[in-house]
Amino acid sequence: MAWLSYENQHGRNSIYVAANPLRPGSRKRTKECIASVRHLYLDIDEDGDARLAALRASRLVPPPTSILSTSPGKYQVLWRVERFDFARQEQTLKLLTIAFGGDPACTDCNRVLRVPGFLNRKYDPPYKVTVEYPDDSIWTPDDFELDAGTVDAMHFASAPAPRKQPLKHSHSESDWAWVLYELAHGKDAMTLTHELASRRSDKPNPLYYAQRTIDVASARLWLIEGSSFDDVIAMLEARRCHELPAALCSARAREIVTTAERMIAHRKSA
Repeated sequence: MAWLSYENQHGRNSIYVAANPLRPGSRKRTKECIASVRHLYLDIDEDGDARLAALRASRLVPPPTSILSTSPGKYQVLWRVERFDFARQEQTLKLLTIAFGGDPACTDCNRVLRVPGFLNRKYDPPYKVTVEYPDDSIWTPDDFELDAGTVDAMHFASAPAPRKQPLKHSHSESDWAWVLYELAHGKDAMTLTHELASRRSDKPNPLYYAQRTIDVASARLWLIEGSSFDDVIAMLEARRCHELPAALCSARAREIVTTAERMIAHRKSA
């Protein structure tokens, strides 16, 4: 540490530590050299203070083990974890990145992170990396309640309304109009889901896209027809209860009905 400190004080910038341990005898830092998953992490490079505040307030993730301030408004967030395999870690890292606006390059098991106490010499004057430790717990996969649907809901709620562009209709707008028509004319929702998924194979997750589109459209139609908020939630839960855990299914249904209710209100005020 004394040698690293000396080098850092005299101009060396690249003082990093691996977030996960290497296999004994490793001389490289490839994915194959990583022994196990010890941490999840999130690298926040843009709009850092707001995104960090959103993360702290979220009930979908547990409190971080440590938060490093690596430069003004930029943070590296870490959770100490156990019982994560490499596939589950990578999936969770990607969801964390999408949900909280992290760096998408930091979603593999062999990342390195800055060390607190050293100088980040990318800045003039150099910025001293600091750390805080919000929680000393060790977390498991069950503590992270993120899935693609939840993340999509977060983005829908926070995204600004798109500008209207007359005479131009996106594929998604066409899908929406088609789904509304088919549902209004009695088309079975499950059949419609599979048809839409096959039509939109260009989507990263066609089935998820189709499920969400059909469910939001169904909620909107049921509300317009006079069904109560709670009844629509119950109908959506019944539709997806065999596909999703009960708690997630309920939260997802409530968010979708809230979204549909907001869409109706917006149309009335337009």
